[in-house]
Amino acid sequence: MAKIKGANAVLDVMNKWGIDHLYGLPGGSFDSTMNAIYEMQDTVKYIEVRHEEAAALAASAEYKLTGKLGVCMGSAGPGAVHLMNGLYDAKYDKTPMVALIANVPTPRQDINFFQAFDEMPWFRDVAVWVHQAKTKEALPVLMDTAIRTAYAKKGPAILIIPKDFGWQEIDDNYRVSANNLSADNYAAPTKESVEAAAALIKEAKNPVVYFGLGASGAAEELKEFSDKFKMPMMSSYLGKGIVEDSFKPYLGTIGRIGAKAPNEVQGHTDLVVWVGNNSPFSVLWFPKNAKVIQIDVDPEKLGKRHSVDVAMKADAKKALRALIDAGEAREESPLYKAALADREEWDAWLASFADDHLKDEGRVRQEPIWDVINKEAADDVVFSIDVGNVNMDHVRLLNMNGKQRWTTSGLYATMGYGSPAALAAATAYPGREVWHLAGDGGFAMMSEELLTMARYNMHVLTVVFTNETLGYIEAEQRDESNQPLSGVILPDNDWAKVAEGMNVKAFTVHDKAEFEAAVKEWKKMDGPAFIDVKYTKHMAYSTELNTLDDPEFVKYYHAEALHPFSYFADKFGLEIDAASGASGHSEDKEEALKVQAVSSASKPENAPDTTSGASH
Repeated sequence: MAKIKGANAVLDVMNKWGIDHLYGLPGGSFDSTMNAIYEMQDTVKYIEVRHEEAAALAASAEYKLTGKLGVCMGSAGPGAVHLMNGLYDAKYDKTPMVALIANVPTPRQDINFFQAFDEMPWFRDVAVWVHQAKTKEALPVLMDTAIRTAYAKKGPAILIIPKDFGWQEIDDNYRVSANNLSADNYAAPTKESVEAAAALIKEAKNPVVYFGLGASGAAEELKEFSDKFKMPMMSSYLGKGIVEDSFKPYLGTIGRIGAKAPNEVQGHTDLVVWVGNNSPFSVLWFPKNAKVIQIDVDPEKLGKRHSVDVAMKADAKKALRALIDAGEAREESPLYKAALADREEWDAWLASFADDHLKDEGRVRQEPIWDVINKEAADDVVFSIDVGNVNMDHVRLLNMNGKQRWTTSGLYATMGYGSPAALAAATAYPGREVWHLAGDGGFAMMSEELLTMARYNMHVLTVVFTNETLGYIEAEQRDESNQPLSGVILPDNDWAKVAEGMNVKAFTVHDKAEFEAAVKEWKKMDGPAFIDVKYTKHMAYSTELNTLDDPEFVKYYHAEALHPFSYFADKFGLEIDAASGASGHSEDKEEALKVQAVSSASKPENAPDTTSGASH
C-alpha cells in the first residue's frame, strides 16, 4: 500500500475539503509540516505572515468573507500562544476555522523541554474541539474531524501535531468526509407562531425591525417586509450591508457607533420584530414594555436580550416570507414618518461636509475622505475594517450597495484585525479590490503585515486615519465616565515612511484632493499601496450625549442644521415621554461636554509620548 508522511496526510485531508491555502509562520517544532508544505506546493499555497496572531485572524476573516473555513498554524510554545487572539475572535463571532499547532516530539513531552507546555488545557476554553494526536495513524482522522466539527459547531477547532508524527509514514488510505458537508437547511416557522406574530403586527402603533447577521441572505424579504408593514429598520453593526444603505427605511446601526436616527427611534417603539440578532448591547435598547417577535434558528438566543412575546425558531428568510404572506399591509405610522425624516436630515447634514474640510490644525474632516471612498471603491470591493473609531466612520459614512463585502472583529473587537483580514480578502478574492481601513492605533498593532502584502504583491490599499489618539477609548472617557483623558495619546508617526520601508508604495495626504489622487494612483498599480490620512482630531458626533438642546453641544459638533427627535415627533404626531428625544445615557452631560471641549481639539500640551494600555 502507498505510504504518506503524517504531516502530508494532514494537508492532503485539508486539500480534499477544498482548502488550498493556509496562513502561518515556521518554527522548529513544525519542521515536518513545513517540509510537507514544500512537497505539496503545487496544491497547497502557504501564506507566510509576520506574526502568528495575523495567521489566526486571517483564518477567522476568511470564513466571514467567503463561508469557507480558513486554516492557520503555529509552532509549539510562543507560536501557539500567539494564535490565541484570532482564535477568540473566531469563537466570539461563531466562525469555523482550524488551527494546526505543533508540539515537541513525543519522547520530549512532559519533561520541561524547550518551548514545550501542556497545550491541551490552554486551548480548551477557546476551541469547539481540541485534540493532540496520540498515534501517527490518527493524524488524517483527526484533521478530518477537526474540519467537520468546526463547520458543525461554528467555531475554532485545534489539532496538535507532535513533530515526530509529522515525519513518520502511514498508510495512504484515508477517505475524508467532505462530501457529507451540506448547506444549512433551517426550519420554517410554525403556523401558530406566524398567526400570533401577524396579530401583534396588526395591533401595533409604532413597530420597527431590528436585524443582525442572522438575516444574511434575507435582504429582499427584509425590504419587502418593511415596505408592506411600514416599519423603519435598524440593525446591529454586523448587520450593515445586508440591506443597501440607499434603502431609506433602513436607518443604520443602533449604539454609540451608529447614526442619530436609529438611536432616537429605538426608544419609542411598541413592537420590535427582532431578526437574527444577538448584539450584547441590545439589552440597553428599546422600551422594556415593548413587545417582541424574535426570529432565530438558535433557541438559546430566543429571549436572551429582551423578553419575547412570540418566539419563532426558524430561518429568517422563511419566517419573513411567511409573515409577509400572512399579514395585512399597514399605513405609515407616526414613528415611521418621523424616522425617515430624521434620517433624511442626518444624511443631508453629513453630505454638507463632503467638501468643507473645517480644518483642524491642517487635518481633514471625516466626510470628505469617505466621500472619495464611496465614489472610488469598486462595485464589488472587499473592505477590511479594523477596530476603533473607524467602525463609527464605516457604519455612518460608507454607502454599501449590496454587492460589496466587509469584515471586522465583531463581538471580540480586537484592534489590529484589519491587516490580517486584508490578507485573507486578497487571497480569497485575487481579482477584486481590497481596501484595508484602520485608525493609527489599530494599524500600529499589526503594521508588520504590510511586508506580507508586498511579498505576495497583493492588490490591497491600506488607508490609515491618523488622529494621534485611541479615539474610541478617548470618547468613552469623555462621554461615558467623564474623566480626564488618560493613556490614549499616540505619537505623530510618519507612517508613509514606515510603509515605504516595507516595500509598499506610500502617500501622506492632508485633504480630499490629495487623497483622491493617491487612490487613483493605486488603481493603476497591481500591488499594494498605503495612504496616511492626517485626520481631524475632532471627534465624530456623539450619540451618547445627543443633546441638541445644549448650545455647547451644537457648537462643538457644528450641528446647527440638526433637530432633536422631539421636533420630528411633534411634526408627525408621535407621542413621546421626553421632550428632548435624546438618546444619550450620560449621568452628567454638562460635565462631559466640559471635558470634551478641553481635551478633544488638540493634544494636551504636556501629553506623554506613549501608547495606551487601554483595553480593546
